[in-house]
Amino acid sequence: MSRFVDTMVATAASANDRGMTTGEPTAPTRRTWAEVHEEARRMAGALVAGGVAPGEAVAVLAGDPAEIAPAVQAVWLSGGSITMLHQPTPRTDLAEWATDTLRVLAMIGARLVLLGSPFDALAGVLDENGVSYRRLDELDGDPLPAPVEVDESATALLQLTSGSTADPKAVRITHGNLWSNAKAMEEAAELDPETDRMVSWLPLFHDMGMVGFLTVPMLFGIDLVKVTPVDFLARPTLWPDLISRYRGTITAAPNFAYAIAARRMGGVEDGTWDLSRLRIALNGAEPIDPTAVKAFTDAGARFGMPAECVLCAYGMAETTLGVAFAPVFTGMAVDHVDPDELEANRRAVPVEPGPDARSFPLLGPPLPGLEVQVVDDSGAVRGEREVGQLRVRGEAVTPGYLTVDGPLATQDAEGWLDTGDEGYVVDGQVVVCGRRKDVIIMGGRNIYPTDIERAATSVEGVRAGNAVAVRLDAGTRRERFAVVVESKHAGEDDAVKDLTKEINARVVDAVGLRPFAVVVLKPGSLPKTPSGKLRRSAAAALVPA
Repeated sequence: MSRFVDTMVATAASANDRGMTTGEPTAPTRRTWAEVHEEARRMAGALVAGGVAPGEAVAVLAGDPAEIAPAVQAVWLSGGSITMLHQPTPRTDLAEWATDTLRVLAMIGARLVLLGSPFDALAGVLDENGVSYRRLDELDGDPLPAPVEVDESATALLQLTSGSTADPKAVRITHGNLWSNAKAMEEAAELDPETDRMVSWLPLFHDMGMVGFLTVPMLFGIDLVKVTPVDFLARPTLWPDLISRYRGTITAAPNFAYAIAARRMGGVEDGTWDLSRLRIALNGAEPIDPTAVKAFTDAGARFGMPAECVLCAYGMAETTLGVAFAPVFTGMAVDHVDPDELEANRRAVPVEPGPDARSFPLLGPPLPGLEVQVVDDSGAVRGEREVGQLRVRGEAVTPGYLTVDGPLATQDAEGWLDTGDEGYVVDGQVVVCGRRKDVIIMGGRNIYPTDIERAATSVEGVRAGNAVAVRLDAGTRRERFAVVVESKHAGEDDAVKDLTKEINARVVDAVGLRPFAVVVLKPGSLPKTPSGKLRRSAAAALVPA
């Protein structure tokens, strides 16, 4: 029997009054994990009676965490696996979305979609395309007497990757993977159900939201306050407000969200919030900018937030969620290295902090049960502070992907997974330099796009987290790069001219090279994945030839 399901059921019986609060900021509603479990048992009974068989893939299209929590638990109780479908936005072409979604459903072999708020109106689109669905608010039956037995190798989660849904791929997470990574994160984060309360707005179709801020608190019985990304984007200060009112101790977000929060918190009066109980503000899912982190901790200090709460992390769906966590309540530690040695000789030689140094956050040691190794292009293991390909091995690592062309293995003969990232190890801690496919090679130098992007976003008028360094003529002798940014000043000729001049200057200062072009777009123009990550390769099409 699955250790994961066993623990989830046991927690529901022993978590006392701990549970989840949803519906903020307009209609907060609280349910205990026991109440969530009882609803899940009724839903599971309806699923089994309706023909859901052990091992069957079930897709969910819903945005309300109050509906999603019992639904995903119900699928696990019935022996199935969950796939959270990417959600259409107001700008989405529904015909294209339907086509992409049909490809995903065929790829994972799902014959059923569980449909919930606020996407009920898409029932007609599913009907038109012959997709079977059941509405979550009508999914009710006799309680399932006991969970359907599955073993550790059974699929628990098919996590869609962050790329375009037009070319879908799903990471297959087994019950054993999920259990191993959840337990490792519980240990590394020193989770305590008696004293911790988690606060999150992260989307549940992304691994950090689904695993870290729904599955983990449900599994271990930790209090959770859950809102949606729409709530956060409509009012970013809702996030610290919830942490204050609910005495939150743990939260998490990608780097861009901390940059936004820092700016918005600056306009709030002293004493408005109490953030003193926050012990973990995990920063992960995208490159971490030390400047943005410092802006966040400076802004939070006025409300009693300890700077030590910042926890820099490294993760990916292929390891279920976490790979490495920095030590709890030690704050952000930064490694400053010589840029010339890094770019020309692929060595991270330490130097004193300064404007010419490259700065990388230390992401902590690998989580329990995982190994991280650095290798060169031939597979030979590299030493301390030598840059190479990062690979990972352990019980939490997925056995493979599902693709439109069939299953695809992820591990080599020795169990290693190539992460696709470049980095190094120092004093046992992992450092990530960037995605290997995004490295810009000019004059024998390896330039990491994050250095260019941080320089660009330091310019007043560039939207936080909305700058992309794009490779042009990749792999040729004349490889170049461009910078594409978003700004509210797009379309204003004089302002764009000033922005372009300042971005060029900042980039030259940072990496010693001038962009081939700077493109300034209006907000919302940069291509992003469904989970909000910038798509560098797609942004190249926005650069004039």
